[in-house]
Amino acid sequence: MSELITAELVDLDLSAETKDAAARSLAERMAASGRVTDLEGFLADVAAREAQMPTGLDGGIGIPHCRSTHVTEPTLAFGRSASGIDFGAPDGPADLIFLIAAPAGGDADHLSILSTLARHLMDGEFTGALRSATEPGRAASLIRGDAPEAAEAGAADATGADEAGADEAGAGEAAEEPTTAAAEAAPPAAAEPTAAATEAAAPEPAAQPAAPFRIVAITSCPTGIAHTYMAAESLEKAGTAAGVEVFVETQGSAGFKRLDPQLVADADGVIFAHDVEVRDKERFAGKPIVDVGVKAGINRPAELIAEVRQKAARGEVSAPAARPTAPMDKGAGATDSYATRLRKWLMTGVSYMVPFVAAGGLLIALAFAIGGYTINKAPSVADHFVWTEATSWAALLFQIGGVAFGFLVPVLAGFIAYGMADRPGLVPGFVGGAIALTINAGFLGGLIAGLIAGAVVMAIQRVTIPPVLRGIMPVVVIPLISSVIVGFLMFLVVGKPVAALQKGLTDWLSGLSGANAIILGAILGLMMCFDLGGPLNKVAYAFAVGGLANPNEGSLKVMAAVMAAGMVPPLAMALATTVRGRLFTKAERENGKAAWVLGASFITEGAIPFAAADPLRVIPSAMAGGAVTGALSMAFGCTLRAPHGGIFVVPLIGQPLLYLLAIAIGTCVSTALVILLKGLRGASAGSPADTPASDASGVTVAA
Repeated sequence: MSELITAELVDLDLSAETKDAAARSLAERMAASGRVTDLEGFLADVAAREAQMPTGLDGGIGIPHCRSTHVTEPTLAFGRSASGIDFGAPDGPADLIFLIAAPAGGDADHLSILSTLARHLMDGEFTGALRSATEPGRAASLIRGDAPEAAEAGAADATGADEAGADEAGAGEAAEEPTTAAAEAAPPAAAEPTAAATEAAAPEPAAQPAAPFRIVAITSCPTGIAHTYMAAESLEKAGTAAGVEVFVETQGSAGFKRLDPQLVADADGVIFAHDVEVRDKERFAGKPIVDVGVKAGINRPAELIAEVRQKAARGEVSAPAARPTAPMDKGAGATDSYATRLRKWLMTGVSYMVPFVAAGGLLIALAFAIGGYTINKAPSVADHFVWTEATSWAALLFQIGGVAFGFLVPVLAGFIAYGMADRPGLVPGFVGGAIALTINAGFLGGLIAGLIAGAVVMAIQRVTIPPVLRGIMPVVVIPLISSVIVGFLMFLVVGKPVAALQKGLTDWLSGLSGANAIILGAILGLMMCFDLGGPLNKVAYAFAVGGLANPNEGSLKVMAAVMAAGMVPPLAMALATTVRGRLFTKAERENGKAAWVLGASFITEGAIPFAAADPLRVIPSAMAGGAVTGALSMAFGCTLRAPHGGIFVVPLIGQPLLYLLAIAIGTCVSTALVILLKGLRGASAGSPADTPASDASGVTVAA
């Protein structure tokens, strides 16, 4: 491997007057040494990089640089201009010009060398030595960091420092004379304090020094070669000068090593000095953050450190990451079981699917309310639409809702894969979900397609890839290969058995009657009320919604039972706080007022505040009422075509009066049980409003 820079790549008398001419002059030296294969192509890449952001830096430095397919190996050329060349730096022209060329697939070792150079550019002694160099070989040796040359430079610096030190010593002696004379003229009493004064002035034991302010920082630039590392060096030096601990994660071309999670957790502030997206940005949620461009990190690091300290002092923080968002696995601990991770992956898909369910389902429900159940046979509104006819508007709503509903399975599959493998999983996941629809594999097919897509992408990401392909992996290679594999498995291996299973499930639902239907309704009711919007609740809901894709009598009954049971917990808590308010804290009674609306709207999460405060009494009570409601809904033969809406879609419910009766009975059952259980607790411990069982925040502590 050739040296990064040689004497032939150094021009100490660069005569160019513009940055383009300077880049060409230095690039010609690279081409002459065989390191650039296409001069014009390489210069075009340099110009393209320069167009993104000027490469001039304070201190008279210009660093045009790029990654290019026309470069055979990492190379650096250096030019020194007597008149200076404008590279867009705020403080004026640059006299030290470094042209950095990296191959498109530059290896990490050479990129590390380039990053080291970038850090050295922040060292005044280094740049001073380059300005005084008289031989190209000497300049090349300094840039390479050769040991003999460095020692020679150090000796020269030491000689100069000794001479300067002698001058300073002489000045110091002269400065000390007045002080000495003043001391001699001082009264003896001032020079010899009394014993009492000495004892009084005795220093107290030294207090433990306070922990220094700690900052974590991210630096990155479009090319990831120079500015990234210069900003890191600048921030670290400014931190040392300010007595602040600064830890930098450089997200450069050589890859990046994540900061230790504990270090991030303990940090007092965060600085983002970047021109490209910060990777894994959510790690820093809830911290004081200063967000600027990478050049600000180079040119004014002290200001950034002061700014983040001020934000910390004022208590200004970014939005906290209260709950991890997709991909759900990011928040998982290293010891999480596979079952835990699987649940999170599935929850990711269901969570992203629900808005499509709500929008599409309610539009379809509204269309049925306006145009009747035959509106599904209306012609396309693109071909036939009469502005004054209600049926045309109903058809429009139905067809928009149908389009939204058509995304359910692909979105489910796509975001399950996203939860497993991040963004690279989206394409194969959506493709697999669409195939599941094509072969009539339905909801189960989409679920399996998402898991397959995520697993395939995760497997591809573990393969060692040649550096030249890394740049196109997430955009071309991973989507292409994973889509082919997922498509093959869904069409030819997994799809048909899953489609057969889906058909069997649909036929079973269609034939549900009598005791079987009642038992299923009770089970679904228990699931809806066990975790109040959690995984089991979502599984039952997703099961019901999946049946609406190809509705029949059985699937419509399931949807009705699921929604009815899901309304019970908040309604029961609201009724209980109304009937026996003394069993609840003031905060719970206030929550009970909101729970009326939440329950009526089919928002099961309205009962969570009560369950969190007293889970052993609230959750079993809610489950009992939900099971009764689900079983009664099935027994009454109630049906529902809308996937959401609560009492607001009662006109779309088959047997609406019996449906409301089932909800009322279940609500009363849950209310009676929770009052009974809390009353038993109250008999032994007193009312929560009058005893320590209710803390100052209004949260009841379970006995």
